[in-house]
Amino acid sequence: MRKFLKVFAILFTTAVFAQAGHIMQGAGAVNMSMGGASTAQPIDISGALQWNPAAISVFDEKIIDFNIGAFFSSPELSSSLPAGMLGPGAPAVYGVTKDDRGASPMPAFAMVWGKEGNDHTYGLSVFGISGFGVTFPEEINNPMNGNFNPTANSNPINYPQTAMGFGLIQSDYMLMQIGFTWAYELNDKLSIGVAPTLNYTTLELAPNPTASPNTAGYPVSDKATAVGFGGQVGLFYDSGNGIKFGASYKTRQEIGDFDFKNTHLDASTSTNSFNMDYPAIVSFGFGYSKDDFDLALDYRFIDYENTDGFAEKGWTQTGSVAGFGWKNINVISAGIQYKGIKKLPLRIGYTYSGNPIDEELAFFSVPATAIIKNSFLLGFSYPIHNKLMLHGVYHHGESGGKTEGNLLSPMAVTPSNPYGALPGTKVAYEMTTDMMMLGITYTFRKK
Repeated sequence: MRKFLKVFAILFTTAVFAQAGHIMQGAGAVNMSMGGASTAQPIDISGALQWNPAAISVFDEKIIDFNIGAFFSSPELSSSLPAGMLGPGAPAVYGVTKDDRGASPMPAFAMVWGKEGNDHTYGLSVFGISGFGVTFPEEINNPMNGNFNPTANSNPINYPQTAMGFGLIQSDYMLMQIGFTWAYELNDKLSIGVAPTLNYTTLELAPNPTASPNTAGYPVSDKATAVGFGGQVGLFYDSGNGIKFGASYKTRQEIGDFDFKNTHLDASTSTNSFNMDYPAIVSFGFGYSKDDFDLALDYRFIDYENTDGFAEKGWTQTGSVAGFGWKNINVISAGIQYKGIKKLPLRIGYTYSGNPIDEELAFFSVPATAIIKNSFLLGFSYPIHNKLMLHGVYHHGESGGKTEGNLLSPMAVTPSNPYGALPGTKVAYEMTTDMMMLGITYTFRKK
């Protein structure tokens, strides 16, 4: 099973980057261009399969949708130390490190089987629904370097571990989800849907803060994998006069433990386990269609506070990190499609996402800095012929300012300082994202 899922992961989720906490805002070019709003406005099969299994009941043909995109991100990590922290008379130190990753591919696949006059509709999806990743190189201008200049750009969080930093900070997390969907039309206006889901996820960390450090510091992990299960249920109502409503509930995806094999700086090895589930999501949607316009508005509640890996926070007694300590967030997605131009439907979308990271816990989320507050999207479709449709979307996102807090140390933990905040220190990160995606939709039986 793991080998089978690994093949799918390589093909369909080479890299995934989050926009709502660590969750993707949409699936496929059409849904992304609507800001991810699809719970009550199933314009395409990928968006319907992702956000409301009941909504695929509107499709009466056999349809395949495949998308591939290129994702660019520009995270920046900064930190500072107050005067005197590096020694008596030492000046304050501040520096910024930029992520040096290039473009990352983002595929997605969906398929729906429907037939006019049949109350049953079926679907299959393979989506990358969650992910994060950073590469912040080790700071060259550090106290271990004979040419160290503390008055120049010098980022202490990227100092070598021998100089009380973390050195190279690198992370790669991906969650691929395979969904099997069934929708049933209770009547000509109301449909229900269910979708059991199978999840395959990988995580690699350098250094690995979920492992206990030894005298040489924190280790580097291998790429660990885990498999999990969950499901989604939904309702879809179409009044017949243009107004539509939808609701769905995606259960917490119960993921197995990541079993890491670690290598420490002194070449010793160790193992540890860490559990990180995918949070439950409640979605409510409103849709309206009139003449050449389709409007969509979605609200989502993401329950991080009851999710393993995110609910826990702080340090363990052995100096490892217990969890991210993220809080619940609200997400608003909106989109509009204009069909007044012949053979060229145009779409604009917007997504707002809350920030799940508390200021006092910002340090723990340095490996997962992909927090996007505002996303702006522009998309189009073009019929190549009556069965084949081409789609495109451009996305730009920004974090809406820095997420920042104190540097933390397990050695500084006291009853009055439970997270070990180092007074006068600061760590912060922010980023922008850009993405271009193309998709094709093929309809086998076109009415």
